[in-house]
Amino acid sequence: MIDMTDVVKRYTLGGETIYALNHISLHVDKGEYVAIIGPSGSGKSTLGSCLNGLIPSSYPGTVTGSLTVDGVDAPKAGVFALSRHVGTVLQDPDGQFIGLTVGEDIAFALENDCMPQPPMREAVDRVAALVGVEHHLGHAPHELSGGQKQRVSLAGVMVDQVKILLFDEPLANLDPATGKQAIELIDEIQKKTDTTVLIIEHRLEDVLWRNVDRIVLVNGGTILADLRPDELLSGSLLAENGIREPLYVTALRYAGVDITPDKHPAHVDSLVLDDTDTQKLRDWFTARPRPAAQPEREPLLEVKGLSFGYQKGQQTLRDVSFSIGKGEMVSIVGRNGAGKSTLSKLICGFETPDAGEIFLNGKPLAEENIRRRAQHIGYVMQNPNQMISKTMIYDEVALGLQRSGLTEEQIQEKVEATLRVCGLYPFRNWPISALSFGQKKRVTIASVLVLDPELILLDEPTAGQDFRHYTDIMEFLRGLNARGVTV
Repeated sequence: MIDMTDVVKRYTLGGETIYALNHISLHVDKGEYVAIIGPSGSGKSTLGSCLNGLIPSSYPGTVTGSLTVDGVDAPKAGVFALSRHVGTVLQDPDGQFIGLTVGEDIAFALENDCMPQPPMREAVDRVAALVGVEHHLGHAPHELSGGQKQRVSLAGVMVDQVKILLFDEPLANLDPATGKQAIELIDEIQKKTDTTVLIIEHRLEDVLWRNVDRIVLVNGGTILADLRPDELLSGSLLAENGIREPLYVTALRYAGVDITPDKHPAHVDSLVLDDTDTQKLRDWFTARPRPAAQPEREPLLEVKGLSFGYQKGQQTLRDVSFSIGKGEMVSIVGRNGAGKSTLSKLICGFETPDAGEIFLNGKPLAEENIRRRAQHIGYVMQNPNQMISKTMIYDEVALGLQRSGLTEEQIQEKVEATLRVCGLYPFRNWPISALSFGQKKRVTIASVLVLDPELILLDEPTAGQDFRHYTDIMEFLRGLNARGVTV
């Protein structure tokens, strides 16, 4: 189905030649289920863009080598011709919706083919039932949860009966339970239709919730490994390239257990351990000391009896009360649609509560507008595209400091220090449009961190981040927290 030989993708930036793909060769057979993994900026999404025709049709740069997709010369075919063979589900489903309702969105490709109404409705009903959204055909896409949006995106490309399904980080904005459901759905569809499936991800443990035939590890624009899951998890390549291996594998390593392919580490259920391995694991687990009790802290943020609903008679939050002490680092957790982001919006003043009060340092926030709240509360949104307003990375991070009274030298020093922390310093003179979704996320975190807020509120800061980068971000936030910032 896919025959990629010696493909090079390069472009020029600031007079320098950048190799996004460097002599890549990849072969995928009909009906195979392949995971393509790699850290942010490794070239895995670029590889996907070659397969669906976005490169060279939509992105600038030079491509050499040969690439055949389902018998078609991909670089010469273009996006439209390749869309008959490759269905792409994007990382951000909102960027893929066209119809005002789920049914319209699924039917879009068929309308363009001038298909008569009766067979069109049959095709839409069939695909909607296949992905489990048959009861949502009259809903607007934006009303759906993250997992439901993924299903609608999948239906929209499957309606063309493509032979290859390409998923670009389908789990980036999903909670673990919804992520597992998405993987189950992809696995089920692959078995029912014998479609060739490629998943571009760095949430490897979630991808391995169901069997994959091979894992292709990409970094620096090259393929470093093309192995069966048991083989790849037995080595050290994942850790060396900033990919988080499944947590049970890490636990085995910490316990001193030797991991080999014959122990079948690809799934926790298939794992084969002897008595010695089991004892090592138990000894490691019981050796961990229990955390000491924390002292009482002076309250910084207090929420009392908070209730809110976007529509009359439907409450997203009901009588929520809690207190966060000065210098605490707190997790607010919950599944998609639980109300986590809504709570953040109420604290920042983007929405007004139906009932209840919010206090900061003992003062009610009801009279404070968004601008005044922002002097004390730094907020990083879930979707980076909703925060970015400048073209260049440096300018975006420096924007909030422009009227702070600091000199240009002081601003530069502060911005560069923050960019180093967020792993963006090498890209400081790059345009934001050249970044991956995960890298854009780090730009928005940097633009808030640079302002030294008293309380920093991050809405899913690790979504779309690879292991190395989200570890760096969490370590940085822990360092900020150690200096007294409440996170």
